[in-house]
Amino acid sequence: MGKARALTERAPDRRDAATSAERIATGLHKISLVLRHAAWQEHGRSGLTPTQAQLLSVLAASGGGRTLSSLATELGVTAATASDSLSALERKGLVEKRRAEGDGRALAVRPTPAGRHLASRLALWPDFLLGALDELDALERELLQRALVKMIRSLQEKGRIPVARMCVGCRFFRPYVHADALAPHHCAFVDAPFGDAELRIDCADQAPLPPDEADALWRDFLAGSEIRPSRKEKR
Repeated sequence: MGKARALTERAPDRRDAATSAERIATGLHKISLVLRHAAWQEHGRSGLTPTQAQLLSVLAASGGGRTLSSLATELGVTAATASDSLSALERKGLVEKRRAEGDGRALAVRPTPAGRHLASRLALWPDFLLGALDELDALERELLQRALVKMIRSLQEKGRIPVARMCVGCRFFRPYVHADALAPHHCAFVDAPFGDAELRIDCADQAPLPPDEADALWRDFLAGSEIRPSRKEKR
């Protein structure tokens, strides 16, 4: 009995950790399948492909005009794929192309009023997903949000997904500068404290830092309350 208890209570080895990661990956995969199915249903009703719907949503959230290359980079698709999707959206009267300000050779794409209206409908998350998240308590949602930020940044560093406009790479982000455990961070853009549950994964107001400063900010975020004051003053 004593030996069995010792085996049960021992720290997880590398094989246990791998199995745990695989279980989480399986869960994420199942959620992605449900979301993909829901996206195809909704986009089918709107007459758009998933890529067209993503492009329209990005354009509506951007506010101003976007170039073809920047849209392709953000969505992680080729310029040809983005061009074909934008042409389809233009034929449907959902976007319009104009000459970019400051560069007459480049085209800037903007959503039309009809495109903005459709994008606002497509931006709504499925009720079933929001309902599932409501099953989590506040602490669970906070931990999940922080975990997602770490996973997304890891995938970005490996070039697996496009760079997201997250708090942890923004010059306005000040991690762990407040004593309040519920709202330890500060956003200098809106001049307000906030907690892990409010970390942005895609913020239109994000001002990206140079890579070396972004890495330093990330280390500060991971270090938690042990941030050096001198570094906080520099930003």
